[in-house]
Amino acid sequence: MSSLSIAVCGAGVIGQAHIRLIQAIPAEAALKGIIDPAPQAKAQAEALGVAHEADLERALDEWRPDAVIIASPNALHVDMAKACIARNIAVLVEKPLADDVGEAFALARLAREKDVPLLVGHFRRHNPVLRAAKEVLARGGLGRLVSVNADVTVCKPEPYFNVEWRTRPGGGPVLINLVHDIDALRYLCGEIESVQAIASHAARGYAVEDSAVVLLRFVSGALAALTLSDATPSPWCWDQLSGENEDFARHRGQCYRLCGTEAALELPGLIRWHYAGERGWTHPLTAEALAYEPGDPLALQLAHFIRVARREALPLVSGEDGAATLAATLAVLEAARTGRAITPARDCQPA
Repeated sequence: MSSLSIAVCGAGVIGQAHIRLIQAIPAEAALKGIIDPAPQAKAQAEALGVAHEADLERALDEWRPDAVIIASPNALHVDMAKACIARNIAVLVEKPLADDVGEAFALARLAREKDVPLLVGHFRRHNPVLRAAKEVLARGGLGRLVSVNADVTVCKPEPYFNVEWRTRPGGGPVLINLVHDIDALRYLCGEIESVQAIASHAARGYAVEDSAVVLLRFVSGALAALTLSDATPSPWCWDQLSGENEDFARHRGQCYRLCGTEAALELPGLIRWHYAGERGWTHPLTAEALAYEPGDPLALQLAHFIRVARREALPLVSGEDGAATLAATLAVLEAARTGRAITPARDCQPA
């Protein structure tokens, strides 16, 4: 079978990661070209010996790639994905699928109606740790899930905020960081019934939030509490504990704790706590580190996308799934703004 030709649209940080990964598996995939108006993107394409184009639609018509990865600015995602779908070209769209929930669901519906493969780039779901945790829950390894505690606390360096949009509403840690954790918890725990939240910008003083506390109620009845901040020296976030991104300093510890009626599970260490004998807080718990096969989530996502584009697999994160994660994440901001409990399925999705 010939390698799948893939065009990468957007040559920023995440686009560069996709380019490197495609080049690492020449038997399975070939980089067709880079689509980005920046001069450095053209120079990179020339250095790599691949095509370059500033305009997506012109590139699609001239190159006819088998698949496209869209890693462009968020506001361009919908129109670019529509261009691919109109040409029956499989597409991976980086998160978020859209800026607007209605547009996200409309795009998902369009892809389904046209029968064009659409995968949303919530790459954490491809992390073997998360996949193993999902299996533990599915086989009843925790009993009935009761509660979840998740920490998303980091210290972003001051130069990070030299980019003005990061100091404005929409550029804060809810949409930039927490969206990954919302998606991970939806994957592990099921759909979110309601969201409550409070937010603050007191630490940095920008117009955008720098901290938040979020309460989730899942349809299953399980409850979750999430603590978020990008202004505190802390190791307790997935990026700094999982080791899946080499750009972040690696620390030891856990940031997710899932508690069930029979056992509890810490992540990303995949440590299961349970009673070996008699139950009760006067008896010691046993900590068991569960085995899993490590892997690079982005590389595993690319391998999955190749199968999806070849129609050998269904998307792990479908358009509807990506839109639902966006709705739940925007519900956090709405709950913080209004002080109300928000129901994503009712308040943040199109009729």
